[in-house]
Formats: sequence, C-alpha cells, structure tokens
Amino acid sequence: MKKGINVWSFPAGMSQADCIRLAAKTGYDSIELSLDATGDLSLESTDEQIIAHRKLADELGIEISSLATGLYWDNPLSHDDPAVRAKAKEIVRFQLKAAKLLGVNAILVVPGCVNARFIDGCAEMPYDVVYDRALEAMNELKKDAEEAGVVIALENVWNKFLLSPLEMRDFIDKIGSDFVKVYYDVGNTQFIGFPEHWIKILGSRIARIHMKDFKEAIGNLDGFCELLQGNVNFPAVMKALREAGYDGYLTAEINYIPCETDRVVVDTYKAMTEIFTY
Repeated sequence: MKKGINVWSFPAGMSQADCIRLAAKTGYDSIELSLDATGDLSLESTDEQIIAHRKLADELGIEISSLATGLYWDNPLSHDDPAVRAKAKEIVRFQLKAAKLLGVNAILVVPGCVNARFIDGCAEMPYDVVYDRALEAMNELKKDAEEAGVVIALENVWNKFLLSPLEMRDFIDKIGSDFVKVYYDVGNTQFIGFPEHWIKILGSRIARIHMKDFKEAIGNLDGFCELLQGNVNFPAVMKALREAGYDGYLTAEINYIPCETDRVVVDTYKAMTEIFTY
C-alpha cells in the first residue's frame, strides 16, 4: 500500500502544482488532485494544462493516485432538474478524460444526494428517487468509464445515501462493471458503523481508500479530526485491508482542519507512517 494525501488537506489558496511539490518534499508516495470549476486544474483547463500536472509529478517522483472533485454538490446526479443531471454526467465525462490525461485510473464521484446539511440550500430528496437516478446514471456512465479505462469510484459521503456496506455492495453489483467501484472513506462511516466491517463486505469492489478520523462524542462535522486522534480503529482497518487483498493507495483527507501552514501535511505524514506499521 502507498501513503497519499488529497489536495484538500493543504493550506487554503495553494495551487495544485505547489501541493504536488510539498507532498513530494514531505515524502508521500502519491497525491490526489481535484477537478475544480475554475483554476489551474478545472473544467476550463486545456489538455496541455492538465498534462502539465502529470509532468510535474513525474519529475518529482510522486504518483497521482486519483482525481477527486467537489462539483457534484452543486450538480448532483440525482437532481430533480434533468438539465442539472445532464450537466453532472458531463462533469463525470470530463473528469474521466482529465484522469486519463493525468495517467490515473480512478476518479472520485458522489453518486447522488438525499441531503447534505453542510451544503447551504441542499434540497431534501426521496431516498428511492436518488437511488433510481444514481443507478441510471452509473449504468449509462459505465460505458464511458470502460472506454476511458478509468474506474468511477463512488464515495460514501455524508449525503444520507448508501448507508450500509450491504447496500453499497449490492448497488455496485447491480451496475455489474469492473469500471464502477467504491471509493471507501473510513472516517465517513465511523459514526454509523465500523470501517473494518465495510472493508470486509466490500472487498474487491474497493478501488480507493480515504483515510480520515472521527470523534464519535462530537457526532457532527466538527468530529472530523487529524489521524490517530479519533475513534477509528486503524489497526483493525489495516488488518481488514490486507485480508481483503487491497494493495493500493491510502489517501489522507484532512480537509476539516483549517491551517495556513504545512503542519497538517507534515503531521499527517507522520501519522500515516505509524498507521502503516499496524
């Protein structure tokens, strides 16, 4: 397994190119980049601008593990408006193209949203409607993923959707493609279960792993904390990953810790190094 970090863990305002430089300097094996609406790696980027990030990473000897995005909060694949759903699908397609240019074989996608209280103005959607629309979208987009050779990895986020490992397993199995899998976040499920159970049940369906920690006593977004400071049983997580045969990227995502320096990046690397000994 490889130690990685997501660009959302870096100081606010830092360019993704500088994030790559700092991650390489710190010693990470990999970094997860993000597709934004505007900026240096965005929907507005040319192929050459996207490829420049890959060239920089190659020069510094660090891998790009995957391509995330926060664009699905404003453009849910389960939205009531067909035009918004169509836009969301085009974002997935652009993300697949960008990932291929970056030389990575997985993208992070939020499959749908019943509700997300941390998003201002987020509408409440019927669970069954979200399920059907998400399934329809993935059955359509799996063909694009297969053609690109890039996995659509569906993340379990605080969107009140796919709330158990059995449901997520069955959702993936209904799609029936090796190019639609799971981006499993261990911290996101700590409040509702045990990450090691999710890993055992999802098994080979897992394409990527996010490493976060969570303090259950707080029980809301403020409960997310730095690694090894919450309730996630990382020895059990590592044991479950090895038993599942997972040998890919473990990407720290510490985006709830505001910091204007590289302290979080450095301290997270130290924590990840300890976790790798479990």
